[in-house]
Amino acid sequence: MTIRLQALTFDCADAAALGGFWAQALGRELDPGAVEEFASIGLQDPGRPEPHWFFAQVPEGRSAKNRVHPDLVAPDLEAEVERLVGLGATWKADLKSGSVRWTTLLDPEGNEFDVAAEAA
Repeated sequence: MTIRLQALTFDCADAAALGGFWAQALGRELDPGAVEEFASIGLQDPGRPEPHWFFAQVPEGRSAKNRVHPDLVAPDLEAEVERLVGLGATWKADLKSGSVRWTTLLDPEGNEFDVAAEAA
């Protein structure tokens, strides 16, 4: 038996709002029917190779650094970081390890994610 990643799921306070941010960030559509309790990206389009993104409302707030986070890649790191901050992300740090450069951001609910510069 082989398993595969179906979705990334975010616990959140407002699923429709956070899902809307991520839909814009990823250049994808928020699935129809998004509400404060649940929202998704890609569930209505199972033929796409990318994983689905789910957002589920939970009663408790985030209390610690998230242990898993999305790593994204962009051909123009600086322009992409500027675009994401314009959508509502918060800059946290610019980092480099060897020839790899990335920026850590926080989404509107404080979840960390990284955007790396595409390798030349």
